[in-house]
Amino acid sequence: MIRLVDLSHTFTGRTGAVRALDPINLEVGAGEFVAIVGRSGCGKSTLLRLVAGLVTPTAGEVWIGGERVRRPRPNVSMVFQRPALLPWRSVIDNVMLPAEIHRWSRKEYDARARELLELVGLAGFERRLPHELSGGMQQRVAVCRSLLASPEVLLMDEPFSALDALTREELCAGLQDIHMRLRTTIMFVTHSIDEAVLLADRVVVLTERPGRIRTVIDIDVPRPRSLGQHEHSARMAQYAAQLHDLLRPGPTQAPPDSMATSGLR
Repeated sequence: MIRLVDLSHTFTGRTGAVRALDPINLEVGAGEFVAIVGRSGCGKSTLLRLVAGLVTPTAGEVWIGGERVRRPRPNVSMVFQRPALLPWRSVIDNVMLPAEIHRWSRKEYDARARELLELVGLAGFERRLPHELSGGMQQRVAVCRSLLASPEVLLMDEPFSALDALTREELCAGLQDIHMRLRTTIMFVTHSIDEAVLLADRVVVLTERPGRIRTVIDIDVPRPRSLGQHEHSARMAQYAAQLHDLLRPGPTQAPPDSMATSGLR
């Protein structure tokens, strides 16, 4: 579904050039949930923007569904750290914004919007304004908006980072449910190791800048998952501990061009 081939990017400004990403090679299968983790400034968000077609790579290629990405595509949606809802529009009208922009059938997509709001637990809130919602509810609206057109790929850039711990856990559970039902291909950037282990089929660990793939870890735990006590909690704790060790700064880090895959078999 998604293929990154020798993908790299350098930002050039008045103070000089900054290498954000060195060659990245990665494949993400259809319906797969891949989390991207790494220390601040390692290029995680830049990687998502390259996949979205919002930034043109310095070198390398991005392919989605057999077509090279050169600009934003209608079958790829993105959710950012902030929900960015229009404050004067109701919940349903914020979700329907893509349909208005692209002049899609109001009747057809209104039904889709209401289904999505029900899926995330916001049925009955259709006519509320954003300021009447909590931060977590606003982010659910943003997720519904991103899913309105049934995208093949959903890119999520730390979507829960501004929320409190309990709300983040609740939204992670909701996102897990959405993914299990819709099977959308998801690339998810996060600083939270717990989020990565809870949600992902695989976790891609990036080195410090310039970001390269240090390792890819398979999360071999059946769904649905939770952060509470259950029969697989010890195994999830192992994955979390492994990721903590990989992300700890210091001389123990592997060379940036190394790449391994571990499933804690």
